[in-house]
Amino acid sequence: MKIRGAVLEEIGRSRPFAESTPISISELELDEPRSGEILVRIEAAGLCHSDLSVVDGNRVRPVPMLLGHEAAGRIAALGPGVDDVVVGQRVVMTFLPRCGRCEGCATGGRMPCVPGSKANNDGTLLYGGSRLRRAGDVVHHHLGVSGFATHAVVDRRSVVPVGDDVPPDVAAVFGCAVLTGGGAVLNEGDPSPGQAVMVIGLGGVGMAAILTAVSHGAGAVIGVDAVPEKLEIARELGATSVFTPAQLERSGLRAPIVIEAAGNARAFESAVRATAPGGKTITVGLPSPEVRSSISPLALVAEARTIIGSYLGSAVPSRDIPIYEGLWRSGRLPVEKLISSRIALDDVNRGMDELADGRAIRQIISFD
Repeated sequence: MKIRGAVLEEIGRSRPFAESTPISISELELDEPRSGEILVRIEAAGLCHSDLSVVDGNRVRPVPMLLGHEAAGRIAALGPGVDDVVVGQRVVMTFLPRCGRCEGCATGGRMPCVPGSKANNDGTLLYGGSRLRRAGDVVHHHLGVSGFATHAVVDRRSVVPVGDDVPPDVAAVFGCAVLTGGGAVLNEGDPSPGQAVMVIGLGGVGMAAILTAVSHGAGAVIGVDAVPEKLEIARELGATSVFTPAQLERSGLRAPIVIEAAGNARAFESAVRATAPGGKTITVGLPSPEVRSSISPLALVAEARTIIGSYLGSAVPSRDIPIYEGLWRSGRLPVEKLISSRIALDDVNRGMDELADGRAIRQIISFD
């Protein structure tokens, strides 16, 4: 079938992206779903730093690539062997499929799926190959989803069904921001009632961590970011106190659970310094592979502190998304507050500029 989507043509073009236009809006051919796959009509997709990191070259992926890994839509067709979902059902698309059989899947979320990670690096679906063509040439998939398009073929393991009452934009944000930020709180932080949680880096993932910590009944919920407007948003979401990085350093404040969601070396080092004795530093940010940090091993030993890397919030999407769906439905997790704007597919290059400049929490491409 013919679809329309946002294709990254070249990695590392200069800013502003609205002028250099690394992403083109193209007509593509999409194959029918194969065994174990489904066709999804996309309703909404979120712009995330993981998309930006491919555009700016921090994450090198094969191009041309149809971008988008945080999305939601309705099932339009089922491939052979898929019998546990139905056409018309709304689904959240998740960027790390789990085969359920490898050593990574056996860790309950702590480690990524091995074949899923390989497929993501290769720009294919879970069991190989691309379903996308443009003028007869292969176009790669982005993290098994490629949600910046009118339709997508994905592996059944890349989606989680949700109720019809969950709006598409909320469902989309469940798929990355909430899984990652919320998972850092619930799966790795696991705060005791009244225990303080600090979040450094208040993009979509960091703000989702703030929301989740508040919903979980954490004690002090502390937000840290260099952008004053984001600090005000964190307060609106329930943060009990907010700091710029400089203010945090001067305060000497420390917390037993510190989540780093900025994806840069200085933020990670700040998070380690701000972790209280016996506490956990949980890092979910994704800096460039060349980035290095300097920390004190003695401080870790002497204060019995732990550093935890958490990819996708150490989530098992089929296990965790129903939890967030229930919290949202009860009013305890108002995910819609993370949405800063809705844009058209044609505005995706400008949207990447907004993201790179730190002006947006979650921009949603709306297809309906």
